[in-house]
Amino acid sequence: MYASHLYKTDFYGWTQEQASLLKAQQWNQLDTINLIEEIETLGRRERQELRNRLGVLLRHLLKGQFQAEKRSNSWLGTIREQRVQIKLLLQDSPSLKPYLDEVFLTIYELGLALAIRETELGEQVFPEVYPYTLGETLNPEFLPNLNQVDEKGE
Repeated sequence: MYASHLYKTDFYGWTQEQASLLKAQQWNQLDTINLIEEIETLGRRERQELRNRLGVLLRHLLKGQFQAEKRSNSWLGTIREQRVQIKLLLQDSPSLKPYLDEVFLTIYELGLALAIRETELGEQVFPEVYPYTLGETLNPEFLPNLNQVDEKGE
């Protein structure tokens, strides 16, 4: 079948062809097997994007609290950016909200591992259980036990 061959040799061309067939309601010409697989993959990508952004956010909150001497405006910017990106993801896909609740504590392990690696602080420095609620983590005003960044932005 031509569509299956195109899927393997020119993915973009395949997507355009499938979109045209859908618009024309030419159901019998669709590459349904690959189309189903791609739709399922899109959902998995959205979940992965949410996990990744949450992991980066948790990492930076931990680094900021437990390695305060290295805080910077860049670090604060990363926290802001991740919160905005998570908010946008949830606005675009509200059905991800229950997944966020489900995966929140598991992602702490990822954020913790990254914070340990990047700070070179021992695991014993960080709490075993994530010290902030999901609401606090996503709250644009929340910064855990942090003093203001000094005048130099450091």
